[in-house]
Amino acid sequence: MLLEGRVAVVTGAGRGIGREFALCLAREGAAVVVNDIGVSLKGDPTGEDPASAVCAEIEAAGGHAVPAHESVADFDAAERIITTAVDTFGKIDILVNNAGIVRDRTLVKMSEDDFDAVIATHLKGSFNCARHAAPIMKEAGYGRIINITSSAGLRGNFGQTNYAAAKAGLMGMTFVWAMELERSGITVNAVAPAGATRMTAGLSGETEAPPTLDPALNAPLVAYLASDRASHVNGQILGRTDWAFTMFQHPKQIAWMHQEGGWSAAEIADRFDAMLGQHLQTVGMVMPSGFSQDTARQDTGRRGG
Repeated sequence: MLLEGRVAVVTGAGRGIGREFALCLAREGAAVVVNDIGVSLKGDPTGEDPASAVCAEIEAAGGHAVPAHESVADFDAAERIITTAVDTFGKIDILVNNAGIVRDRTLVKMSEDDFDAVIATHLKGSFNCARHAAPIMKEAGYGRIINITSSAGLRGNFGQTNYAAAKAGLMGMTFVWAMELERSGITVNAVAPAGATRMTAGLSGETEAPPTLDPALNAPLVAYLASDRASHVNGQILGRTDWAFTMFQHPKQIAWMHQEGGWSAAEIADRFDAMLGQHLQTVGMVMPSGFSQDTARQDTGRRGG
């Protein structure tokens, strides 16, 4: 078992991909704090307790888990999530920042609350949890932080201004934290998973998702990144497509147009296409098998986009 004796916190772990993370980490030997407040996709209360259900699954399989019913979007509540790990299991070694909601609308129809709520959960929530976990990890000289990003933030996706902004922000925070925490034995990486879950319901025209969209397929990569064996992997953006694990290239300059003394606007207009225009890139996610950009747009429309 890769994670025997380790203690993990997984946020948003009551359902979907987060649930698979928690179950896999437990199978690899980690004690797990399963954080979930049991809300709808939009963040509305449902009265459900998926965190306790996942803990029961882990315990039934012989593992150790405890629920944490706190919102990652609240700074003090996030501290209580981390404290749950320390108080129950004595430490925190692994943090998987997975919690998230969706409120898909096109830009001209998105409300301020739609934007703020998604940013608060995905982006601020990840900051909140990492901010409380990192000092404990630094004191111990060991830690693994895995941020769950998305191709929506790395490439763009129709109707997801708020979600894409949060997921792109997670990429930036991953780079910064990787540099800041490396000397303390802490690695920070990001994973863009793929899977058929509540968040993707309606995007596929198929009644049953293909095997490649099983959300459980993402979890082994997170378990590896959470282990001692991945101590040399830091500041990376990884993902999954069909049966493959992938690695994203970091954003970098790909072309230059140089002129001593600078350019006027008219000169740029004259030379842009010849010097930079040939390098223009497409935007948008590469949709998994069974999905399409057209059905994504149609579904966004049905959800108020």
